[in-house]
Amino acid sequence: QVQLVESGGGLVQAGGSLRLSCVASGSILRIEAMGWHRQAPGKERELVARITSGGSTNYADSVKGRFTISRDVAKNTVYLQMNTLKAEDTSVYYCNAAYWTTGWVKGNSWGQGTQVTVSS
Repeated sequence: QVQLVESGGGLVQAGGSLRLSCVASGSILRIEAMGWHRQAPGKERELVARITSGGSTNYADSVKGRFTISRDVAKNTVYLQMNTLKAEDTSVYYCNAAYWTTGWVKGNSWGQGTQVTVSS
């Protein structure tokens, strides 16, 4: 199977920056897309940013101009650079990947989540 491991969360003051990383490992043939979602207490999980195998990106309106998603294809890794953080960015951030396995099975996996807390 495929595992996703996130890192880089933490506590930061409003206006500060954090960089999240997510590494995918396992029986991966090809990653179609990777992305970051977040879920705050009492709220639904929402898409933050996504990047496809072709390099196309899309962002939630709330983070446009502040967050940047990027990837290292050779390392099966996706990053989320978060600048000018606001208190409302406080959430658990989850990595997601859509992929084909070496057995030609289409799959979708989630990471365990990493907490981002922005103090105002």
